[in-house]
Amino acid sequence: MHVDTSAHDDERVDGESHDNALAAALDAAELALANRFGSAITLSKPEDLAGSGPAVVVRATVASSPFSLPRTLVIKHYPQPDDEASDPFAAEAVSYQLFTALTSEDRMCPELLGHDVTHRVLVLSDLGSAPTLADKLRTGDARSAEGTLLSWARALGRMHATTAHREADFNALLRRFGGQPAREDTEAADAADQLPGVLADVLGVETPDAVAEQVTVASRRLNDGEYRAFSPVDLAPENNLVTSDGVQFLDFEHGRVRNAMIDVAHLRVPFAFWRGALALPAGMSEAMIAAWRAEVIGIWPRLADDDEFTGALLDSHIACVWTQTARELSGLGDANDTGSTSRAAALESWWRELAARAEQLHADQIAEHAASVAAAIEQRFGPGLELALYPAFR
Repeated sequence: MHVDTSAHDDERVDGESHDNALAAALDAAELALANRFGSAITLSKPEDLAGSGPAVVVRATVASSPFSLPRTLVIKHYPQPDDEASDPFAAEAVSYQLFTALTSEDRMCPELLGHDVTHRVLVLSDLGSAPTLADKLRTGDARSAEGTLLSWARALGRMHATTAHREADFNALLRRFGGQPAREDTEAADAADQLPGVLADVLGVETPDAVAEQVTVASRRLNDGEYRAFSPVDLAPENNLVTSDGVQFLDFEHGRVRNAMIDVAHLRVPFAFWRGALALPAGMSEAMIAAWRAEVIGIWPRLADDDEFTGALLDSHIACVWTQTARELSGLGDANDTGSTSRAAALESWWRELAARAEQLHADQIAEHAASVAAAIEQRFGPGLELALYPAFR
């Protein structure tokens, strides 16, 4: 009798590789803690938290320690980067260092308890198994989801207000880790250059020169703007824990200092860069924007002026929609592809919203072009495109 063991062998090899990765993370974390506290600390019972980024993410129990430490810790162990200019370990390590230097009241993320540059490991406080913002949006409790979204917007505002004058600190820390500070966000400018061709090829929509110039100017203003603060960049709802101490931000692998209004665009075009993005009920985005604005007016008093605020928000709104469309449009499949249809519905809703907001601000050429793009997306991927609400609001 012949028994095929190949599948079992593959599972064993995969299991060994997985176990080795967890063991390596524990070893690196123990070394980082020993260097930090000056004495051996033993960790045990590794639990794979299955992070979405390049790092191995592990929850571990503190088995023995001469110091008072939490019962469990979270470890992030990174591979060597493919591109040292955009090393996620350096970005995340510096981000956590920046926040750990603040008071506990101003820290809206786990505390950095230890790190080791050579072994590319971070050891963080464990926030436990709290639900994420994404979990809240998937439940059937509209009131809880609404309250959490407003708490998230306020927490984002506090993060911006707290870090508004710390760009030099962040960049100095980044250089110590071998990273390169980036003053300019080039993606919006790249989208301004590239998207007109994509719109013409995929949708048959021509972009007037006057519109292209306005979008280019908007992208420049975002880089030249005064409202600079730390941003996690990846604002996906799954990267925010809803704890008893409020919303806590996770995953700073792309963290950097940039114009905070780019983040605010994610309140008007909610979570646009997240593949699971759906629609919010009428008025929710504006309530979130108001909650964010209330937190930052003290540090940026010019944003109390409605004309200043709405103009800056329109710039970031344009950049957000153009950037995401440039990322996705040419890669969408045909109208029979369910995944493509769902994402096309998201794009159509965002262009339609941009048209409405631009029209309110008398940016007529932007509004007319955005309406044309929305109509062309409907024609190409419809009929009947409609972005569904998050389950909590159905």
